[in-house]
Amino acid sequence: MNYVSVENISKSFGELELFSNISFGINKDQKIALIAKNGTGKTSLLNIMAGHDSPNSGQIISRKGLKIEYLSQEDSLDDELTIEQSIFNSDNETLKVIEEYEHALNNPEDEKAYQVAFEKMERFNAWDFETQYKQILFKLKLEDLTQKVGSLSGGQRKRLSLAVILIHKPDLLILDEPTNHLDLEMIEWLEDYFKKEKITLFMVTHDRFFLERVCNEIVEMDNGGFYTYKGNYSNYLEKKEARIEQEQASVDKAKNLFNKELEWMRRQPKARTTKSKSRIDDFYKIKEAAHKRRNDHQVQLEINMERMGSKILELHKISKSFGDLTILDKFEYNFLRGERIGIIGKNGTGKSSFLNIITGGIPVDSGKVVVGETIKFGYYTQDGINPKPGQKVIEIIKEYGEQIPLTKGRSISAAQLLERFLFSRKRQYDFVEKLSGGERKRLYLCTVLIQNPNFLILDEPTNDLDIITLNVLESFLLDFPGCLLVVSHDRYFMDKIVDHLFVFRGDGEVEDFPGNYSDFRAYEDSKPKEEPVEVKKIETKTVAPTNKAALTYKEKKELEGIDGEIEALGNQKSAIEAQFLDASLSGEEINNLSIKLQEISNQIESKEERWLELLSKLED
Repeated sequence: MNYVSVENISKSFGELELFSNISFGINKDQKIALIAKNGTGKTSLLNIMAGHDSPNSGQIISRKGLKIEYLSQEDSLDDELTIEQSIFNSDNETLKVIEEYEHALNNPEDEKAYQVAFEKMERFNAWDFETQYKQILFKLKLEDLTQKVGSLSGGQRKRLSLAVILIHKPDLLILDEPTNHLDLEMIEWLEDYFKKEKITLFMVTHDRFFLERVCNEIVEMDNGGFYTYKGNYSNYLEKKEARIEQEQASVDKAKNLFNKELEWMRRQPKARTTKSKSRIDDFYKIKEAAHKRRNDHQVQLEINMERMGSKILELHKISKSFGDLTILDKFEYNFLRGERIGIIGKNGTGKSSFLNIITGGIPVDSGKVVVGETIKFGYYTQDGINPKPGQKVIEIIKEYGEQIPLTKGRSISAAQLLERFLFSRKRQYDFVEKLSGGERKRLYLCTVLIQNPNFLILDEPTNDLDIITLNVLESFLLDFPGCLLVVSHDRYFMDKIVDHLFVFRGDGEVEDFPGNYSDFRAYEDSKPKEEPVEVKKIETKTVAPTNKAALTYKEKKELEGIDGEIEALGNQKSAIEAQFLDASLSGEEINNLSIKLQEISNQIESKEERWLELLSKLED
């Protein structure tokens, strides 16, 4: 079923043409990602598709009655509202049905109005709405519904915007960098949610694991062309490589980049089952693999960085708290030459503060930070670049230096570095204010790298960077011979460039893990599962029926029949589980059974919630 048809649309701003004569379609249940360089109009295309902008030519035709929601990079939340008000003030048809039902309950003399409202509740499946939206809010860690939007962090605002649109249950969801500002736990939850939900997606994301695991089609804008690739990110890399070969682009830099990327993808071990492996065995296998990983990389750019002495960076029992929030508690570590450490943890556990402590931006409460005399930090922060009015791209770089020295007396110029980071010679003489957000981040990276540091510290370097730029950055970092310390929520990026992790657990606990992010997830999954913790209740206004004095006639009949429905569903669930014991099942059959099992489990959960709700009214 076709949802949207994009027909020959073009968009320009003055002399700058973003794209021309683009055509494609979006069908029900497709999960499509758009890939293109920064500055080529990805966000403009999404705005046009969401109806927030118009093309210069062409048209977009949407199916009549199609519900579209758009998650942009800039939210439209009202700072004066609370989280709860933001949810309930949104234009949600199910909420209106519930309000109509509540009104009917409070006016029992109007039996006809009650019957109409009750039937609507059934038709919209509104009985389960409160449970569903509370689950979404709980998973997105939005538990204090009285908190004002204006006091939320960037990550919290992103999660609230997500919650509002997910609760709406749209037919088509348009997303612009949905994983930006989310921590790894949130990203993985969102990934699982989109994988299992029957929802149609069209999105821009640089998260390649997201592309690999969620998307079933990728469209690409490249050098004025528009290309469609069926399948996920791995398939895109293969088809992209074949296309470039067909075009006989023998010296195309993109070909080399995608060849490297594809080789790396092919080298990765397949997902392994961990249930049969002991945690100790996993630990030592991961450690061994971590030491071997970088030997696969062939150095392309031999940087002649400044000599490092024997003392690199020493952290002696450092502690730091902000009020009641402890981020470090007598943490100790001595960095060695060439160490490549990733930092992961939930938002608010102190990852960025840790980087600021190392570079002297924040003092420690106790302990000592000792930096070796030969160490030259290159620090990429989340603040970005602040150009002077009227400055050109090349002028920004030349402020820091003209050359990066390479081995054997060679060097790379500022202009060559910019070219390596995808700024053409012509683009280098554009004004900085004309750059897109991603291009400004790319330029900022160049200002850090051209200073020739021997210890690179990167705080969320992948945010707003396109996939092509990420390939360039990863290639540069794999060539980098110095120390590397990086905070990132990009799991794919971390897997490629780091050898071990600092895991910020919260409350001052920091764990040193000998492997990359995928190793860490496999190891965590192999741990014995803890007993389920009781879910914290989210205090909010009651959207279920409020008249608890007694059950209506309809509710009594519903309660009488619900036990039998739950028992029947339980029998169906047991029968499906028994089928999994059949060793002759094909992969497709197992997948179909898994889908059926999940659907039945969801039905049981909904029925049990409704049973408890009716029972509580009866007891009152």
